[in-house]
Amino acid sequence: MNVYESEILAYINSHQNINQRELAEGTGFSLGMINKSIRKLRVQNMLSDRALTLSIEGREYLDKYRTGKAIILAAGFGMRMVPINTEMPKGLLEVRGETLIERLIEQLHEVGITDIDVVVGFMKESYEFLIDKYDVRLVVNTEYASKNNLHSLALAAKGLDGTYIVPCDMYFERNPFREYELYSWYMVDEEHDYDSYVIVNRKQGLNHISHNGNHMVGLAYITQEDSSKVRERLIEMDVDPEYHGAFWEDALFESDEMILNARVINSKYVTEINTYEQLRELDENSSNLDSEEISIAADSLKVIPSEIRNIEVLKKGMTNRSFKFECGDHRYIMRIPGEGTGQLINRREEYEVYQTIKELNLCDDLVYMNPENGYKITKFIENGRNCDAASADDIKKCMKVLRGFHGLKLQVNHSFDLKEKIEFYESLWQGKESCYRDYKETKRNVYKLLEFVEANAHEKCLCHIDSVCDNFMIYQDAEGREQIRLIDWEYAGMQDPNLDIAMFAIYAMFDREQIDALIDSYYVEGCEEKTRYLIYAYIAIAGLTWSNWCEYKRHLGVEFGEYSLRQYRYAKEYFRILENEMGGLD
Repeated sequence: MNVYESEILAYINSHQNINQRELAEGTGFSLGMINKSIRKLRVQNMLSDRALTLSIEGREYLDKYRTGKAIILAAGFGMRMVPINTEMPKGLLEVRGETLIERLIEQLHEVGITDIDVVVGFMKESYEFLIDKYDVRLVVNTEYASKNNLHSLALAAKGLDGTYIVPCDMYFERNPFREYELYSWYMVDEEHDYDSYVIVNRKQGLNHISHNGNHMVGLAYITQEDSSKVRERLIEMDVDPEYHGAFWEDALFESDEMILNARVINSKYVTEINTYEQLRELDENSSNLDSEEISIAADSLKVIPSEIRNIEVLKKGMTNRSFKFECGDHRYIMRIPGEGTGQLINRREEYEVYQTIKELNLCDDLVYMNPENGYKITKFIENGRNCDAASADDIKKCMKVLRGFHGLKLQVNHSFDLKEKIEFYESLWQGKESCYRDYKETKRNVYKLLEFVEANAHEKCLCHIDSVCDNFMIYQDAEGREQIRLIDWEYAGMQDPNLDIAMFAIYAMFDREQIDALIDSYYVEGCEEKTRYLIYAYIAIAGLTWSNWCEYKRHLGVEFGEYSLRQYRYAKEYFRILENEMGGLD
């Protein structure tokens, strides 16, 4: 029995009093294929002679393929659900009075499937009630933030034995689960999606392509016969770092073809909820749409919440989460402060900075800012790009802007005190030792440099402090002239302008040759040796400052990879350079 015949037999069993056209619509097969397969099924005595109902032989055949297990994948963070992704996991979003995961579980129960594992991670405690209500098992993925769902399924792989694999963020208008499944399949719909890398072939299989394949629904069924092969692949790939970011579907390919067949569903019967707007389109009355962030955006722009549209999550920054949205003819960015930033940043001081610079065309255009919690809305800079730290031309332009800003000699009522920040970030470790064995020695050396800069610092003025390449936005104005704005003034305060040069260097992870070129781009008339060494000292001090900051964020579960290590190396290496070349730090 081929895939078409198997699918049609299972579909007929699940739908009473169905005709050929309804069968074609439900399976996605052509009417010609439906009629051809029905004739073959009747020859095999699987169907009655007249009505589209199973014969006794057909029912006996199906009984060999009764379904019984499911694994629901519900560990992910749901980044694209901004701005409600921090409030609850996606599986507990409410649609038409039901949570997504409960609807899926109840649809599984309708066809007799009660043996269910739920893989959880983000806000895992929120799913605990399912144990008592539905007698499910929770499988905890502690690495949901750093690994993709291949790891989630690998954790539950021992449960693969004639099993449905179910994403938790799907809403099926019709129950997609069945009492019987005759073959292994992966569900797609007939619509095409640029990001999809599978396409249905003539044999109802799935081929790998680069893009624009059939939209991948994500629901799958693995037969007992195929379970051992998929299980072995998952476990083997899970221990390979190359696959830490992989989707579980990557375990299904042999060469360019998926080992599972395609099951095609009509797109009108299924909705994947990945974004706030998809939820709003499916159920505008969902209680989960009551978002403080959307309300703030609507109030600040004097519109109703439904006019906030095309919401798009931006890359998570080192301090904050942000999303872009449209309203009227403009696009905006809303900043949502990240984990632990209430301790790291004084939002009232940041607010003071924005009031000082907002009319000077230095920063992005501020629409709203709350000095209590740090929520901020700015106009999106159209056709903008970040400064390219590898471009000497970009660096010269940005250093000219930075020097011009410093030349304004703006004043605010607070400073960025380096020694205070080093101690403060260290205090946030709550008594834990540094992860660096020689931290105490490195700190002592940096404090010697603090004495040097205090004795030799240039006149203080308002400095950006976080003057890194990513915070210089280069764009064309309405007249086609190139403009540069500095964004993200969270750390700004009174300091020596040379600190801003050092901050650019260490974020870009420049070596000494690149740092010297950067200094020369700022000091176009030439830089005195003592000033150059002063900047070197700031590089070491700032390196330890941000290293301590990274250690605090690490305690919160946020990692920065090479960046954190390089900051600590700056603290050590540039102390040695100064000690060796200056013959003392007086």
